[in-house]
Amino acid sequence: MDQVDPLRREPFSKWAPRRAWQVASITLMAVSVVLFVAVLISNLQNPKVSILLLVAMTAAFSMFSLLLARVFLHLHRDQRNAASVVQTTEQEFHQMASNIQEVFWMIDAESKKALYVNQAYETISGRSCQSLMENPSSYEEVIHPDDRGHVLRKLDEASQNGQFDEQFRIVRPNGEVRWVWAHGFPVRDAGGKIGRLVGTVLEITAQKEAEEQGATNLALAQSSSAEAEALRKATLGLTQDLRMDVVLDALLQSLADLVPYTCARVLIPEGGPHVLSLGEKLRHETPKPRSESPLTLNADDSPFLQRILAGQRSVLIADTRQEESWQTFEGHAHLRSWLSVPLVASERYLGFLSVGHTEPNRFTQDHVRRAELLAIPAAAAIQNSRLYERAEIYGEELERRIEDLRQAQAALLKSEEGRRVSEEKFQKVFRSSPIPFSITTLAEGRFLDVNAAFEHRYGYSRAEVLGRTVHELRMWEDPSDRTLMVTQLQRGPIRNVITRLRTKSGEIKTTAYSADKFQFDGQLCVLAVSEDLPEYKQSLTN
Repeated sequence: MDQVDPLRREPFSKWAPRRAWQVASITLMAVSVVLFVAVLISNLQNPKVSILLLVAMTAAFSMFSLLLARVFLHLHRDQRNAASVVQTTEQEFHQMASNIQEVFWMIDAESKKALYVNQAYETISGRSCQSLMENPSSYEEVIHPDDRGHVLRKLDEASQNGQFDEQFRIVRPNGEVRWVWAHGFPVRDAGGKIGRLVGTVLEITAQKEAEEQGATNLALAQSSSAEAEALRKATLGLTQDLRMDVVLDALLQSLADLVPYTCARVLIPEGGPHVLSLGEKLRHETPKPRSESPLTLNADDSPFLQRILAGQRSVLIADTRQEESWQTFEGHAHLRSWLSVPLVASERYLGFLSVGHTEPNRFTQDHVRRAELLAIPAAAAIQNSRLYERAEIYGEELERRIEDLRQAQAALLKSEEGRRVSEEKFQKVFRSSPIPFSITTLAEGRFLDVNAAFEHRYGYSRAEVLGRTVHELRMWEDPSDRTLMVTQLQRGPIRNVITRLRTKSGEIKTTAYSADKFQFDGQLCVLAVSEDLPEYKQSLTN
């Protein structure tokens, strides 16, 4: 409100009689004055006339007195009515102010001292109204120290512009902090000057807590979404290429997106007390010259490393200077905060992630949780990369043996004698190889020959498989895999394909499978070699 509202006009029924009495009183007074002057003049000219005029003047004064008494009676009655209206209005105001949940307040615009406050002040602030009336400035102590200066400045501005609308904290006597919303209006005098500020204070603690909880939940949702996206990209990056150097680069880069580290390493036990750093990444500092050979640690020289390897669990160290035997951890002495998570695949401990920062207290349990989530696909990727390297070794060996068989086959075409010699050579290589060999027809998959290693690996005797097809024996766990293999053979040899074959006992074996087509006994056949990959089989099963 910019100023107090003007008084309303009284109804004509009340205003007209009062106006008539006022006119009558003025008329009688004028008549009395005229009669008094007439008496004075007539007294000089005719005494009899003056007596009559004196009687008339006396009568006029009597009527004037009666009228004046009536006017006083009306004024007294109006005064009593006005006092009654004021009292009723004040009672209604106090009744309204005492029953609302908001604090109703009134302060002097110049001194900023409280003039009035209702009962809700005690409920919200925890202080009595009497204490505020005794010390009109004590409401300033209710305002939270961090908000007090700002709120008082806004009150000073409100005394000039009349605008006050602030949300701030208050402190109850027991130390409890609550949020309130204060809204104020100016009360101006007839000259338009702001004399008082009045307004309300509403407690909004529940609303603020809901807003803060909503903001917290939103931040958590955004963080979880970013974390999920980082893990998705990490999993994709770890499975795109099986080469170990590519896997390690993807792992350490993905780790940097989840944990703000200075130095990170992948440490893998290499037999005995030796631990090898397969990969490392430095961030936020000048890169050190890379050594030609990777960092190799000896657990016998580091009690701290021994504990980590023996525990095989996640570890968080806020300040490494407080950690016993930390200085024995070679290559990590400069780090002040550190965490590690184990790399486990197929229930086998592969090693651990070593993550450090040059500043203390940089890691939290949330960082450990993120690293643990990343360690799951990372361990599987490292294990698969190792199996891939082993499969490459098998592949090279199989290539050499297939080449021997190829040369033997080519020699068969030269001459009858050469054919006999080549066939003997072929049979010698075929029979003596420690790797399972089989010859099947391309079209049907019917067995024409197998070697002893095949019999040992799949549990069938040579007599049991000759003349029968792979479909009759249900050798392929998924028959469509052989169909795909035949299609690929039309384009050329296949090398190191990971597939699953069934033994006579029903056991499924994961196999590194290579094959090529050739002419045997006048028909197009498939020469296939295979080798077990037990670690890969176990990881897939789990």
